[in-house]
Amino acid sequence: MRRDVRVKPKVTGEESVGLADVVWDNARRDPDAAQFRRPEPDTRSWPHPSGDPSVVTCRQFRDDVLAVARGLVAAGVTPGARVGLMSRTRYEWTLVDYAVWTIGAVTVPVYDTSSAEQLAWILADSGAVACVVELADHAAALAGVRDGLPELRRVWQIDSGDLIQLAEQGRIVDDEAVERRRAAVSGADPATIVYTSGTTGRPKGCVLTHRNIHLDVGNAIAALPELFNRTASTVLFLPLAHAFARMVQVGMVQTRATMVHSPSPRGVLEQLRRYRPTFVLAVPRVLEKAYDRARQQAADRHRGWLFEIADRMAVRYSRALDTPSGPGMGLRLLRQVLDLLVYRRLRAAFGGRCRVAVVGGAPLGERLGHFFRGAGLTTLEGYGLTETSPALAVNRPSAMRIGTVGRPLPGVELAIADGGEILVRSDVVFPGYWNNAAATSETFTTDGWFRTGDLGSLDDDGYLRITGRTKEIMVTAAGKNIAPAPIEDRVRAHPLVSQSMLTGDGKPYVAALVTIDPQAWSRWRDAHGHPRASVAELRDDPALRGEIQTAIDRANRSVSHAEAIKSFRILPDDFTEANGELTPTLKIRREVVQRHRAADIEALYRGH
Repeated sequence: MRRDVRVKPKVTGEESVGLADVVWDNARRDPDAAQFRRPEPDTRSWPHPSGDPSVVTCRQFRDDVLAVARGLVAAGVTPGARVGLMSRTRYEWTLVDYAVWTIGAVTVPVYDTSSAEQLAWILADSGAVACVVELADHAAALAGVRDGLPELRRVWQIDSGDLIQLAEQGRIVDDEAVERRRAAVSGADPATIVYTSGTTGRPKGCVLTHRNIHLDVGNAIAALPELFNRTASTVLFLPLAHAFARMVQVGMVQTRATMVHSPSPRGVLEQLRRYRPTFVLAVPRVLEKAYDRARQQAADRHRGWLFEIADRMAVRYSRALDTPSGPGMGLRLLRQVLDLLVYRRLRAAFGGRCRVAVVGGAPLGERLGHFFRGAGLTTLEGYGLTETSPALAVNRPSAMRIGTVGRPLPGVELAIADGGEILVRSDVVFPGYWNNAAATSETFTTDGWFRTGDLGSLDDDGYLRITGRTKEIMVTAAGKNIAPAPIEDRVRAHPLVSQSMLTGDGKPYVAALVTIDPQAWSRWRDAHGHPRASVAELRDDPALRGEIQTAIDRANRSVSHAEAIKSFRILPDDFTEANGELTPTLKIRREVVQRHRAADIEALYRGH
């Protein structure tokens, strides 16, 4: 190993800790604190709390969790039993999750966009005895595969009022029975089995214990007190089936901060303006879209020139923050002027109070990181995997290095193996994959390090930089090893580009598949006199190719000649989760794209 770094844990935790215990602690310590705010709560799904129908206090949340927990006991859900949960991000998701933990059962999240085949695989592999679904479509998909799930005995649909009926049935169970179940939960007990969405192969079930999650969240709280505190609030719009969002859910409950569930990113802007959170959780594409939207809005008001100045100055100001002397007086004054004219409007889209965005799932890119920090919205990139509960490293407002994912969290030891792979040793690392001893064995070294599959480097101050994935490294016909992600990120920075994917494994040179952003497309085609044309009709148009060539040229300036993109092809349609080419967290499934777009890839190398 070339380098390693270890940070002493701030929270060690007790073996007996159960994740639901804090719900009872919060109700006792601060019963009237607003734990959740519910946008337009639906009484058919779960009744309004007493008093303000939009507020769920710590006391009310405890009572709701207890009611559902009693129902689950009455329904025969035993300790250790697996309960599937397929829903968008909403209050009932968190409610069911904590109720399952309260009785010592195991939550098995399923993305609400999963296909019937994926749902069947997850429930069958986990041996789920019950499943909570949200919508009629989810229930119908489950009904279609029910014959292949002999262990599945009960199904409840949130939107049809089944949770209310479940709570009613639970009245036969006394509170003491639930309390005994909660007290019996050990930190070593499985809390959840999270199936990785995976860019390749069938999902594997990551078993995370109560202690895994408790230690990861506890040390994240210690490292980020600016985020997780009694006065903090957030609007959560990422799917709770993803470990990143789930960790924030637990952190908000742990610190009695206030959380608003947002079931769809389409309505999140209104909720951000309405609830004015202190921080947001996002994947890079959300911030890229926000940047593109702000630039386009400025152009529509004939102030594109002003935004370009503000863009350059924000990056310059942020970079100056990292110098010993900091920004000079002239730059500070210019930034104050631009804050009034541009940056304040950008922050207003996040509610006006938000000063921090926690970013994970994929790299944001240094330039956007500097832009947002210079504009007054600090983006804290972090790193982790489902198998690590999930967080391993994060930038802090007081200790950040843009372009890295920060230093390890307390209690995490990182090492870089000789081949560049990031290795981890920590109590937040999962015990293994469910029903898959072979995969578990392969992911640990002989001396106990977890192999992340990611490539990276550690600088002299312990900041981690992600350089690629071991499985995504391309080797050209000339033997050049290339990590595609950094180059793809630079291409995607162009406002017309939605996605980019490099090809070149075993090929004579690097090429790129590029998709066009649907919103940017409508504006571009109107401006160029093609009001009704599709991308498929114009993908060989010289003006359109010229725009994309600009993005390619900019990306190529950041790499060597051997790594540069020599050819590109504009695809007629975008990568989407629906066509299987993106994961639910918007990562490209490369093998699927290569299969679906084989003809386009072949065209990139025709004649060579």
